Amino acid sequence: MKQRANHGEQPSDVLRALHHGRAADDPLVLPGPWDAASARAFEEAGFPALATPSAGVSASLGYPDGEGTPAAAMFAAIGRIVRAVDVPVSADVEAGYGLSAVELVERLLTVGAAGCNLEDSEPGGSGLKDPQAQADYLAEVRAVAGSALVINARVDTYLRGTDRTPGAAIARGRLYVAAGADCVYPIMAPATQLATIAEGVGVPVNALCRPGGVSPRELGVMGAGRVTFGGGLQQQALEAVRVMAEGLRKG
Repeated sequence: MKQRANHGEQPSDVLRALHHGRAADDPLVLPGPWDAASARAFEEAGFPALATPSAGVSASLGYPDGEGTPAAAMFAAIGRIVRAVDVPVSADVEAGYGLSAVELVERLLTVGAAGCNLEDSEPGGSGLKDPQAQADYLAEVRAVAGSALVINARVDTYLRGTDRTPGAAIARGRLYVAAGADCVYPIMAPATQLATIAEGVGVPVNALCRPGGVSPRELGVMGAGRVTFGGGLQQQALEAVRVMAEGLRKG
């Protein structure tokens, strides 16, 4: 069933509300569309909101992930996805493409995004950003956006850090929540640690669902309030195309 903003409700209000009041085995599951057609397919399946993956969108545009896509191309793609559906769309904008908070928020709101995913890795995978500097940037984004964006603060300690413990993720997560983040995304955190992180940061925790791994429902039971898929869904779709192409070649 579509979750439309009405009675003055902005899409971010709808998206923010979807994060709360959920049963443990019913986390907010946000499929990751990479283009307008996939976005419509996920909406038609009944998902109440979507979350674009930078990896999937970049691949569909012919660029590598990790801010390899020009910002203008990424925001244009996000805009096409948003316009294709009637449900709120959160946009993965990686580390912000070097944009100021003012410009980032302006571009997100111009294309109609209801939220954004911002990571604390340095562009190019060279390491982690200083946590206070990242918190300051998130605070600026919140100050400019007000309530018009749901901010998902990605914590990359399990991906690029040297301290891959819940404590390290919680320390960064608390800074980001204090700066205005609505949820925290400790990407690649073991499912068994999600409940500890969620308790430590005090906001919904986003978990990555990977093919063949723990299911979205199980991730919810283990502490996730929100589940996304990174570029995994686009990769599965591409694999299906490869199988089809091989079948066509064989005749």
